[in-house]
Amino acid sequence: MVLAQNMLLCLFTFVFALILSLYLTPVIGRAALQFGIVDRPDGKLKKHRKPIAYLGGVAIYLSFLLALAFTFKFDQEVLGLLLAGTIVLLLGLIDDLGFLKPWVKFSGQLIAVLVLVKSGIFIKLVFLPTYVSIPLTFLWLVGMINAFNIIDVMDGLSAGVAFFAAIAFFVVALLNGKMTIAIVAITLAGSLLGFIRYNFTPARIYMGDTGSMFLGLMLGALAMIGSYTEKDVLGFFAPVVILGIPIFDTCQVIVARLRKGVPFYHGSPDHYALLLRSAGFSVKGVILLSYGAAAILGGLGILMMNLTSLSQVLIVAGVLILIGILGIILLQRIKLK
Repeated sequence: MVLAQNMLLCLFTFVFALILSLYLTPVIGRAALQFGIVDRPDGKLKKHRKPIAYLGGVAIYLSFLLALAFTFKFDQEVLGLLLAGTIVLLLGLIDDLGFLKPWVKFSGQLIAVLVLVKSGIFIKLVFLPTYVSIPLTFLWLVGMINAFNIIDVMDGLSAGVAFFAAIAFFVVALLNGKMTIAIVAITLAGSLLGFIRYNFTPARIYMGDTGSMFLGLMLGALAMIGSYTEKDVLGFFAPVVILGIPIFDTCQVIVARLRKGVPFYHGSPDHYALLLRSAGFSVKGVILLSYGAAAILGGLGILMMNLTSLSQVLIVAGVLILIGILGIILLQRIKLK
């Protein structure tokens, strides 16, 4: 009976967030166009034909927040998530409206992570002392914030990958019996699905740094809240697998830029999605391929969490790492057009 009620609550928040996102996204898109808050093509990294409205991240955030507000009382973890998410959202919004120096953006990200740590959300592994867990938490979350920012280079890509990751973390939370976190994850998924309706190619609105940074923080935090090591001590690989696509693209971009002698934090078209496009894939083909990979990785992550044999976990992790390395090597051979 309780399980049925909880599942109905999850369904309600998902549908409510979806409806809100379907309504708010075009409204905010029209406002962005009216006030000139747009992403203009530059012929280099930005090759779309006409200016596209920004601020899609605001629609995702508002849909997510409003749906949660009508659902349950916020506990300390949820309040920490929302406050930290709001901080990075405002950072991204300032950056989308003008220009934010990298050190200011980085400092803001550190403050947001500190809020999460103070609310009790940080990496908790029995074999790691706190003085190691806390720095590792900062590294993980700042990395994920920027990983989703890096992957946001093609219509519907970042939002779709984030959607499948949110669904995976929803399942993880259900398996762990953490209903509050499950509701947060499924609400985020609903907000993303509504946004994808307008962000899928050809996109009518972009999420901008506002959305990509918010998603990176939320999903990075949801990854830490789950319990992965109850059946095997290497279960912590599961969230890394679930978020494998943004992690892979970050590694690919870093390798490509280092090979060119370009600082890794400088912009360049070395993303796997753009390289696949140069190799002959259509935009829709790249997006659907990425969605399929994100869904498979989500399933593998959940599977790894439930494996009882360490050798099985090591085999799956080893195969995925090998595939990732091979993928990066092959992508390096593609010439951008």
